Amino acid sequence: MRLQGPQRTAALTVGVVLVMGALAWASVPFYDWFCRVTGFGGATGVAETGSDVILDQTIKVRFDASLDREMPWTFRPAQREIEIRLGETGLAFYEAHNPTDRPVAGTASYNVAPFEAGGFFTKIDCFCFEMQVLQPGETVLMPVSFYVDPDIATDRDAKYVHRITLSYTFYETDLPEEQAALPLGTSVGLN
Repeated sequence: MRLQGPQRTAALTVGVVLVMGALAWASVPFYDWFCRVTGFGGATGVAETGSDVILDQTIKVRFDASLDREMPWTFRPAQREIEIRLGETGLAFYEAHNPTDRPVAGTASYNVAPFEAGGFFTKIDCFCFEMQVLQPGETVLMPVSFYVDPDIATDRDAKYVHRITLSYTFYETDLPEEQAALPLGTSVGLN
């Protein structure tokens, strides 16, 4: 049976809406995957261990911190900049403080600038991989270990990068149920 006139138009409209909805639903995970694979948008890589190759060429890594306007913490890098050799494992710390009278959970998002360097900046371990919970008045140092892939030295666009900025933004997130139910002053590890 072949649809005619208004029935055909309605079927085509429903089909277009379904296809557009599916594309919209798939766009976020696809874009996330694309950024992780290519380093587009300042996305970084993740590795289990450091680089096997270390060059004599150095690069400066600058650290930046910000907070979502709803996040009550203070948050800053412990050091503003370090210089490391390409391939060498670097270690940096960020300091967070919860000045409130309640436990606050936070999740960090991150990016790398310039965008050309994103695919060459590789994190080995980072506080941003897990939710962080700070008790009232608690101050913590949170580490990030990383390296800059030596291949950056021969990349057509990235070889001109001499300074990379690693930026984090913390957002308040809901406390895990086991922490929200505890009396004030009780501390529980999340790991």
